Amino acid sequence: MSESPPDFVRADRGSDLVETTLDLLAYDTQNPPGTTCEIVEYLTGRFADLPVSVDRVALDPEKPNLTVTVPGEREATLLYNGHLDTVPFDPDEWSVDPLGERDGDRLYGRGATDMKGAVAAMVETISAFGHAESRPPLTLQFQFVSDEETGGRAGLDALVSSGAVEATACVIGETTCEGDRHSVTVADRGSIWLTLAATGDGAHGSRPMLGVNAIDRLWAAVEDVRELLSGYDLTYDPAVRPIVDESVEYYAPRLGAERARELFEHPTVNLGTIQGGEAINSVPAAARAELDVRLTASVDTPAVMADIRTVLADHDRVRVADTSCSIGTYEPMDSPLVDSVQSVASAVTGERVYRRSATGGGDAKTLRKVGIPTVEFALGTETAHAVDEYTTVDALVANAEVYTRLPYVLAEAMPSSVA
Repeated sequence: MSESPPDFVRADRGSDLVETTLDLLAYDTQNPPGTTCEIVEYLTGRFADLPVSVDRVALDPEKPNLTVTVPGEREATLLYNGHLDTVPFDPDEWSVDPLGERDGDRLYGRGATDMKGAVAAMVETISAFGHAESRPPLTLQFQFVSDEETGGRAGLDALVSSGAVEATACVIGETTCEGDRHSVTVADRGSIWLTLAATGDGAHGSRPMLGVNAIDRLWAAVEDVRELLSGYDLTYDPAVRPIVDESVEYYAPRLGAERARELFEHPTVNLGTIQGGEAINSVPAAARAELDVRLTASVDTPAVMADIRTVLADHDRVRVADTSCSIGTYEPMDSPLVDSVQSVASAVTGERVYRRSATGGGDAKTLRKVGIPTVEFALGTETAHAVDEYTTVDALVANAEVYTRLPYVLAEAMPSSVA
């Protein structure tokens, strides 16, 4: 067994890594439509001469997913996950080429930090191990998925449902660092996506007393839901408490300590859309609203939803038209995976690496729910989904260093009973 990771960083500070990132950025994978055929062909070609296995799974033929496996000394498998799709962009709003442009230490392009930069680091990690004289201490698997930005049905969900995901642990390359504050996300939040529909009685706007305003009814219901949840004290597993405390410490410089604490002690509620009415001079007979409720990891989401329904029962002709619920998941802060990622990332960056909860949720939740310990880690910038999105050469190199060093530290941390 090799005792140290292969040395991929050359004297030219990872020029191959920069070139790979620019290659990936050049493929337009805006989702929708999210076509990944061409970028998957490119990646397949990159691995053709390496001693690795390459497989494809595609629920949607326009959105193939790619799995690359590097054999290790042990069957225990460390999975790296990265998504190939990006959010849409308007090229007229950009001052640089949204399909890739370098300016000094910065690499611009849609997906640079979310997350083609991290994918490039994974590609170079595969290449480094493929050219190494010995196997990594663990089997390494890399899954490049097609569909994360719009919910994942053709991406990770397709891989899980096909039985293509079997791993001992997983690292997802989502950017988890803000400026000089580094972190590994070990938890996500649960959610209730709630659609409310209200009906009233139409009338002319000059005689509103002859009708019943559906928007007014809906607004009163929304306000009561907000009032309920603003004072709702969340109850979560004891193991989540230290995650909350460190998350508050991480978010406090941006949000303030009190607001950061509220983010996890109480639900957050966002009124995302509201629709109703046909004209200014008519009393609306129907209205709809969509609310986004987020809950700290492990909170009993169905119980919160039941309390919301109790409040809504007092509102005549307001009903729940649709709802989608999830329970937030987490990894214990002292787990071998969390300890290993934190220690390696701290050694590479020379900085503290917080263990925190994400404020939303993503593919980590899908993997944890099928029993795969999962965290998110990548260095990058705070420009995800923004105009002139970029990452840096330093972030790319550091990500690749973390991904190549991690198997050795994790192998030592894993219980001997894990094959």
